[in-house]
This record gives sequence, C-alpha cells and structure tokens, in this order.
Amino acid sequence: MRSPKTALSAALGLGLAAALAAAAPVSAASPSSHQSTPASIAAYTGSAAEKADTKAFFDAVMKSATAKMKAHPGTKSVTVTYDASAAPTFKSQIAESASIWNGAVQNVKLQEGSGGDFQYKEGDDPRGSYASTDGHGKGFVFLDYKQNQEYNSTRVAAHETGHVLGLPDHYEGPCSELMSGGGPGTSCQNTQPDANERAKVDQLWANGLRGLKH
Repeated sequence: MRSPKTALSAALGLGLAAALAAAAPVSAASPSSHQSTPASIAAYTGSAAEKADTKAFFDAVMKSATAKMKAHPGTKSVTVTYDASAAPTFKSQIAESASIWNGAVQNVKLQEGSGGDFQYKEGDDPRGSYASTDGHGKGFVFLDYKQNQEYNSTRVAAHETGHVLGLPDHYEGPCSELMSGGGPGTSCQNTQPDANERAKVDQLWANGLRGLKH
C-alpha cells in the first residue's frame, strides 16, 4: 500500500481474494516463463490514495478525449482511444472489454488507436492488475499474467477499464457488480457492468459532452 504522497502513481488493483493458488486458470494463459508472487492473488484493500488516483486518471483521459473531440461539435458521445499494442497477450480480452462498455453506455465510446488517450500494458506485478496515472495527462491499464489465469480475464480487463471511465472499486459488492472485482472470488464470471454502473459512467461523461458544446 502506498502513502497519500504518491496518490498520483498509486495502483488501483482488482481487489483479489486470498489463498487462490489452487484455482484453475480461466483464460489468457501466460507462457511458463511468466511468474508472479503470491501477492498478485492476495487481498488488496482500497485507500484514499487509490480513490484519488482513479479520479486523476479519469480526469486526464476525459481532458485528452474532449480536447480532440472539440473539432467535431456535432458529436453525441466522447470517443476515448486506447493503445493495446503493449498488451498483445490480452488483445481479445481488451477488444471484448471495449465492446462491453460501448454496448453499455451512451455518452462515451472506446476505440482502438495508436498513441491513444491511455494504454494497456502486460507483465508480472505483485499487485496484480491495476490502472494508474502519472498525473500529467497519461495513464495505463496494467494486466498481470498470474491474475488473469486465476480470474475471468475479460472481467479483469473490463473492471480496470471501468476505472478509466471513472468508476471506483467496490470490492464488497456482489458478482453482478463489475467493480466488485475479485471480491466475489474466482467463480465469478460476470463481465458486464450493472445498471447503476452504466448510469454512473453516462452521468460522468455527460460533463464531457457539455464541455464540447461550449
């Protein structure tokens, strides 16, 4: 857990349940050379620093997206572009995550493109998967190999993308909540945001649309 002094670089993990080493891989199996520590599947508790980083990431992405969209005043939704070139192992899960969110909300759309408003990356990290920002208008979603073997990989990607769109973690929520992350355990296969999560994202991005009209 990082201190509030490093809020703008704090990791926003999936919030994994402990003692899951015996769970069977779900999808996106990583090569045998990819190794992670037990901490990557350990419980991760939210903090004020992480919540601040979620907000910073969302603000940075919205600022970048709306700045580009001002050239199209008639737009009915803000387009957020993402670069998935640094996460080739999870290409299909990232694409499915974008499709899920594009079908769930109206005021923001995700579209792949090089040098996007944010990036996806992959690798080994003891914190598992997370979304992070440097506070200077750039952010990325990191997808951890080990975690994506233990959990539904599309759920992991969609959950972390939810942070990009402005949603905080809600680990104590049920499986039906996408932002409950790993709280419900590895048996949870839900990859869809619920009605409240969809409404919250549309509400947040309505602000971006209003900004484009001025």
